[in-house]
Amino acid sequence: MAVRRIKEGEPGYGKQKFVATGKHDGKPYTVRFGDANAEIKRDDPERRANFRARHSCDDPGPPNKARYHSCKMWSKKPVSEIAK
Repeated sequence: MAVRRIKEGEPGYGKQKFVATGKHDGKPYTVRFGDANAEIKRDDPERRANFRARHSCDDPGPPNKARYHSCKMWSKKPVSEIAK
């Protein structure tokens, strides 16, 4: 499973911020997620807690869904370690 920023010229550039690829149940998947124009304010503990509660990040579902990867981005782990 690899998560990275979308590069110029790729599908979703300017609309989405990240792309995640991998395999789930033996099938390859590609998920584009995150608003390219929104600033992620995940360093504020109150905002992080609200986001994670709003999106049910305790049980984010399968990795072939955008919610799974979005919840992962809003964890305490730095984005630079998650998105290569």
